[in-house]
Amino acid sequence: MSKVNCVSYASNFNSQIFQEVSDLMSSNSSENNAPHQSSASKSSSYQSSSYQSPNYQSKVAPEYRVILWLAALGFFMQALDATIVNTALPSIAYSLHVDPLQMHNVVIAYVLMVAVFIPVSGWLADRFGIRNVYLAAITIFTVASLGCAISQSYTQLIIGRVFQGIGGAFLLPVGRLALLRILPRNQFLAAMSFISIPGLVGPLIGPTLGGFMVEYATWHWIFLINLPIGILGFILTCTHMPNVKLDNLPRFDYLGFVYLIVMMVALTFGLERLSQGGWSIVTVLAILALGVFAGLIYTWHARRDLRAIFRPDLFTDIRFRIGILGNIFTRLGSASMPFILPLMLQLAMGFSPLHAGLMLVPLVFGSILIKNFATKMIQRFGYYRVLVVNTILVGLGIMSFAWLDAHPNIYTQCLHLFAFGCVNSMQFTAMNTLTLKDLSKAQSANGNSLLSMVINVCMSMGVALVSVLLHLFEKIGVGQSNMWSFQQTFIILGAITILASLVFRQLRQFRLQDHNNPVS
Repeated sequence: MSKVNCVSYASNFNSQIFQEVSDLMSSNSSENNAPHQSSASKSSSYQSSSYQSPNYQSKVAPEYRVILWLAALGFFMQALDATIVNTALPSIAYSLHVDPLQMHNVVIAYVLMVAVFIPVSGWLADRFGIRNVYLAAITIFTVASLGCAISQSYTQLIIGRVFQGIGGAFLLPVGRLALLRILPRNQFLAAMSFISIPGLVGPLIGPTLGGFMVEYATWHWIFLINLPIGILGFILTCTHMPNVKLDNLPRFDYLGFVYLIVMMVALTFGLERLSQGGWSIVTVLAILALGVFAGLIYTWHARRDLRAIFRPDLFTDIRFRIGILGNIFTRLGSASMPFILPLMLQLAMGFSPLHAGLMLVPLVFGSILIKNFATKMIQRFGYYRVLVVNTILVGLGIMSFAWLDAHPNIYTQCLHLFAFGCVNSMQFTAMNTLTLKDLSKAQSANGNSLLSMVINVCMSMGVALVSVLLHLFEKIGVGQSNMWSFQQTFIILGAITILASLVFRQLRQFRLQDHNNPVS
């Protein structure tokens, strides 16, 4: 196998599937709506993949329905678990006798492990078989959920969340890889459309369900709910999932993988230690420096090894560079909102867990509904205007939470959260599309894999940053209310997000091009 193919296999197969979906969608489009591509390049890409435009089916054949539901089940478990915990954090903290502001590690442990194991998920599935890896993922996730539920200490809970993140890192990408490997190509688009539904339903019901369980049962049930789902998934995987695997796989870039792990863990852990105290500033700065150094070493490694997980030639695309950098700064501010909002609603405003969960529903609705208009907005105004203006709106939206009244009008608050959900979702849609739109077919898998990792790392670092700011303002504002610390934190997070608009101003040179061909 060629070294070029090695690069493809070393990337996350979640991103490979993204490319497959892109191929299906583009081949189903008319010539007028297809990406502007020369006939020569089209011919070359089709020949290399031996691709024939399939006759699309709107439904998946009955013999594949169980596999389809298995993939959807894994997606639902992951999506639900990412949101159901947030509204329960204060109650968990009181139960375990921990400061609620220290509960950020419960979120970080999960998200960081997902980021760490994203690059290796697909390779392991092809190496050891899809069924074996999916079984392992469900088992780890389910057992870890039980471990979280029976935790008697903060440390035990964090360990459980670490293993939950390891299992969760494989559920979605390997489930989608199973559909790609097993289903006929003409049914793949219908399958992907179906399994996207749990990704919408999970975040929608997660906060409310978490609040309901905490208020009318105990916080342990937010983890125990995964057990029957996991057991069902395990049985169906054993009985219906073929163990598809590939022979003659290239060597995985283990050394580069280690460099990336050190970088992600050191940067996140360094920020986390800033909020906790007890360590000297020199030690914390040394940990952060280790993370930066590991990143530089990986860059050097990637330039020398063609099998590197992420190749430096990705960054020859200017819009990819802008998209990745914009994602980093924007998500440092905005990606932590699902964590900080439930804390503020309960700790500073005195809402019950159920009330706090219900208050987040308008935000999720706004995020879902705006997606129908995001593409039209980009087509009309272009990436430059949308991203510069919308990034500022997201930053101002985050800042606006600093002026909340301790007893706000419920209808005004719902409208406030709905509006923020709209601009926040618009931001993510535009950023992600911009980042990937101009990558070549050979680069798209690697590029989307890197984007997925960046998103998860920035989420973990954003939550760590929130913890740092809350503890800082708690010390500065002695005698001030809890609300004051949250208000100052929102202002800082909003300012960081607004500064990210300067990154997107670099798109000014592409305004005319985006006007002629806005969405690739």
